[in-house]
Amino acid sequence: MRYYLLFFITYISLAQQTAKVDFIKVTGMVAPDASLKKVIGAVTYHFNVLKPIDTIRIEAINMNFDNVKINNKEVKFKNNTKELLLFEGFKKGVNWVSFTYKAYPKQTMYFNGVGDNQQIWTQGQGKYTSHWFPSFDDVNEKVIFNLQIIAPKEFVALSNGILKEKRAIDNDLNFWNYKMENPMSSYLLAIAIGNFVNKTVASKSHVPIQLFIQPRDTAKFEPTYRYSAEMFDYLEKEIGVKYPWKIYKQIPIEDFLYGGMENTSCTLFAQNYVVDEIGFNDKNYVYVNAHELAHQWFGDLVTEKSGTHHWLQEGFATYYGLLAERKVFGDDYFYHKLYRNSLQLRNAALTDTIPVLNEKASSLSFYEKGAWALHVIRETIGAKAFQKAVKSYLKKYQFQNVETDQFLAEIKKVAPKFDILDFKKRWLEDYHFQTDEANALLRKNRFLQTLFETQQLRKKSFAENKEKYKEILESAVFYPVKSEVIFQMKDVPFADKKELLLLALQTKDVKVRQSVAEFTTDIPVEFKANYESLLDDNSYDTKEIVFMNLWKNFPTEKNSYLAKAKNWVGSNDKSLRILYLTFSIENESLDSPIYYKELVEYTSPKYETSIRQNAIVNALMIQAKDETVLKNVVNATTHYKWQFSKFGREKIRELLRKEGYRMLFENLTPTVSEIEKVQLQKLLNEKL
Repeated sequence: MRYYLLFFITYISLAQQTAKVDFIKVTGMVAPDASLKKVIGAVTYHFNVLKPIDTIRIEAINMNFDNVKINNKEVKFKNNTKELLLFEGFKKGVNWVSFTYKAYPKQTMYFNGVGDNQQIWTQGQGKYTSHWFPSFDDVNEKVIFNLQIIAPKEFVALSNGILKEKRAIDNDLNFWNYKMENPMSSYLLAIAIGNFVNKTVASKSHVPIQLFIQPRDTAKFEPTYRYSAEMFDYLEKEIGVKYPWKIYKQIPIEDFLYGGMENTSCTLFAQNYVVDEIGFNDKNYVYVNAHELAHQWFGDLVTEKSGTHHWLQEGFATYYGLLAERKVFGDDYFYHKLYRNSLQLRNAALTDTIPVLNEKASSLSFYEKGAWALHVIRETIGAKAFQKAVKSYLKKYQFQNVETDQFLAEIKKVAPKFDILDFKKRWLEDYHFQTDEANALLRKNRFLQTLFETQQLRKKSFAENKEKYKEILESAVFYPVKSEVIFQMKDVPFADKKELLLLALQTKDVKVRQSVAEFTTDIPVEFKANYESLLDDNSYDTKEIVFMNLWKNFPTEKNSYLAKAKNWVGSNDKSLRILYLTFSIENESLDSPIYYKELVEYTSPKYETSIRQNAIVNALMIQAKDETVLKNVVNATTHYKWQFSKFGREKIRELLRKEGYRMLFENLTPTVSEIEKVQLQKLLNEKL
């Protein structure tokens, strides 16, 4: 309670400050140190005192300050570990404050990797930039940020805005100088330092689009960034407002906390979206790419006033991301995603009673329901009127903060007959999902009509449906309809459905063929060769499903399947390589000791968490009490990525319930780092 009271008081103070003091621009120089996980910096803010104020606050979490000057004179200050408090030396009108600082950020600035794979990067996510750069957690305080970075010479240093200068400081360090021209909220300030190369492509409006990648991944460049320029051009045209910044950069980050983050002009995204030609069919960057790009208008140019209006950022980015996908993948793809989102929302409303217009709403509400709300408006008033309203909204409130009613007022201007009060009540203030209205819009799409009709076939027997199934599989309908047919046949005797399964395989559609792999678990000998052909499909997901089913169905063929999989690697999580190692060891291969050593290596902190987690699970199945693996599980509990640290804690809890493990972990305690020791001791002290 005390924490929330302090947060509330701080929030009120900052809200009052923005009415009395306007921070205009800042020049900051930062020098992160990966070995010490430290950042030192120098900052100069220009600010305008509008009304009398006793104390000016700059948020700074656990920082130390020196050389604090206002208008070039040293001043007294206070540091309460959460804020730098200034109370003398400023006057009404324009002032400037400068200082140096040091911080050991526990969050928001992250140091990961070793050697050439080392990366330093930031993730402000709403209000956390103050952990590494003295700034403002209030999104309503918009500032022109100019950031200078001192970084090791072997790495590229990236930030918001245009690179104005790069020069050597000495044999070890380079100086990078980035400048912005327009203001933004502090949470959008970012840096990324690492081993990157890039290609620059030009948009039709001549905005340079810089696409970065690690040198080892250059062969994955095209599938990773496929459609980037096309979607940039589309969104500029569809939104009706020119891209609002001078440059656009995209940088993949290992073990990034989210799919992506829309830092102004400088999107960071997860390394898992760096894919090759095959991986593109399983999981690609296209939607996240479009979503984060749309945020450059919705969130960066025009920003919510508070979390209550978060849908104005996430709903818009989600919807325009879908529209961009519609441009490259077509109407059927677009409507299918809307349909799947509608199912999620309908089911979520059974337990989630928080509406969109509430700062505590779920991500599903802010993102998917927000997008659905926009789709309802666009379909009701027409695409041209919607574009006109959005354009007016962005122009009117550019570089400002907004609330929902300001957007709805622009809708009302272009569509006077549209009942915005009723819309707001049903879509934004009511937690229920308007299923009937959504379904009516979905039925505009012929493919979805066919999908709904096909789903109704579940009520009939296979014999009644067989000819219809054949008609569907021979048609050009979008793959989910064919996948529905294969799903409906999963329990039908093979002899009855053989002809139809062969038809499905003949489609050469990766997704349809994957459905055959997934829903055919018992494989007759006569279908073996057909099923084995799926091992060559351009999908790592399909390869994994098929390998495991064949392994189970034809144990005498294990060596041939291992030979087939020997050079597989898979996507970024090395899923297929780990599968090969695990099954080779299980099969008592002559190389089992070498393979087990490699598998254990993948559990170590040298690798991304997706690789480590998969390897830990498999290694513990093979040698349940391997101390090296258990030590790496303990290490997992301290990882900054909450999903992985949670996995580590749950795995230790699971093992502690089994005989012998408590003593093992107790014996490991003296051999781990202090922070790991703390986490492990907490788990050992828990009551199971």
